[in-house]
Amino acid sequence: MGDTTRNRHGNDNDDAKAPSSSPETVYYEGCPGCAMERKKENSTGTPYKEFFYVGVTTLASALPISALFPFLYFMIQDMHVAKNEEDIGVYAGLLGASYMIGRCFASLFWGVVADRIGRKPIIAFSMFSVVIFNTLFGLSEKYWMAIATRMLLGSLNGMLAPIKAYSVEVCRPEHHALGLSVVSTGWGIGLVVGPAIGGYLAQPAKQYPNLFSEKSVFGRFPYLLPCLFISLIAFAVLISCIWLPETLHMHKNLEREVEMYCDSEVAPHREVPHSEKKSLYKNWPLMSSIIAYCVFTLHDTAYSEIFSLWAVSDKKYGGLSFSSKDVGQVLAASGAGLLLYQIFVYRHVHKYLGSIISSRIAAVLSIPLLATYPFMTHLSGTKLGLAIYCAAVMKGAFATTILTGTCILQNSAVPQNQRGAANGISTTAMSLFKAIAPAGAGVLFSWAQKRQHAAFFPGMLLIY
Repeated sequence: MGDTTRNRHGNDNDDAKAPSSSPETVYYEGCPGCAMERKKENSTGTPYKEFFYVGVTTLASALPISALFPFLYFMIQDMHVAKNEEDIGVYAGLLGASYMIGRCFASLFWGVVADRIGRKPIIAFSMFSVVIFNTLFGLSEKYWMAIATRMLLGSLNGMLAPIKAYSVEVCRPEHHALGLSVVSTGWGIGLVVGPAIGGYLAQPAKQYPNLFSEKSVFGRFPYLLPCLFISLIAFAVLISCIWLPETLHMHKNLEREVEMYCDSEVAPHREVPHSEKKSLYKNWPLMSSIIAYCVFTLHDTAYSEIFSLWAVSDKKYGGLSFSSKDVGQVLAASGAGLLLYQIFVYRHVHKYLGSIISSRIAAVLSIPLLATYPFMTHLSGTKLGLAIYCAAVMKGAFATTILTGTCILQNSAVPQNQRGAANGISTTAMSLFKAIAPAGAGVLFSWAQKRQHAAFFPGMLLIY
């Protein structure tokens, strides 16, 4: 036999002296999953190094998704595809949806591949795709090119499914909630820091004429700088993937199986051959958590799209007349609040309330919060700033509570050998909803702007 296993009865091998969590536990030499299990067994502390990799990788993957929101309105204007100002929202919504359409078709594939060849190769390839296609998006001068590059970026960036599986495989069961909250935190921060980067760095020749000339490359391509900046971050993360440990079990002989603890923290389970796996579509705990996850994802994505369009639109249309930099500042503050919430608050919320109850409470509290947004257009100065910053921070905290809770439920419903595929199904369904959200939100936003004086929910009241 080519593999050497850890001897349960003891011999003169050095490996036989290593501690074991169970008399039935068998480790296979050369298997990265077994190496990770052994490492977790010997270390009861929080794996901060692995969580750091998870966080920065998720952050780099999320940045390009929302970085275009602050300048999307102006980008559509510059492309001259909208016949009038009220139609910009429709084209902006379609462009925002193109990324999710691409990801919808490819996520399940990447999840299944991650279960076959490992998490690390998919994560590294996803970072490579961000470097290439996000830069090409910044060079887009035509609407069709912008749509194509965003769709390719979405279809080739298959990182979300394996990184969720990875975040619970690098830690002991008592740290699973923290691991998935790191993913949610990185994702949430990326979705708010991305717009901050887009807001501050878009159109640099107009914003910073002393630094950038209209004749420079950033003057010709006014939206390249934020995309290039994000691509450089992704390139740095791609290099750091060299030190990313693999977690997938890879055994040369499936008849010799490894015993390990599953997410339920109740009983050990064995890694079974593919033919014996239970169908994920018949796993009701998994499917019900995916449904809830998709509904809240639709809501959160529509909010992100509408908030940016609403904030930069003129006050005569019920907006705030913000600049792209103002939007970036609000979203950056929201990201900072989200980071503090995840580090210091969420673990206690999850500990005392659990995934389901905390998600329900956050959903209920989101309703009155969102209802206040249309009335902020009547505020100005310090009052407006205080209201919009507080609302954005609270909305981010509520969204993270819901999405992290449903992610924990999903990963607790399946064994490791199906976790990549399960997260692939979740990401595929979520991407479909995320594709619908910006397109629907853009159409709804344009319609709302045309009915400012309607008797039933005029203007922004209809949306919020």
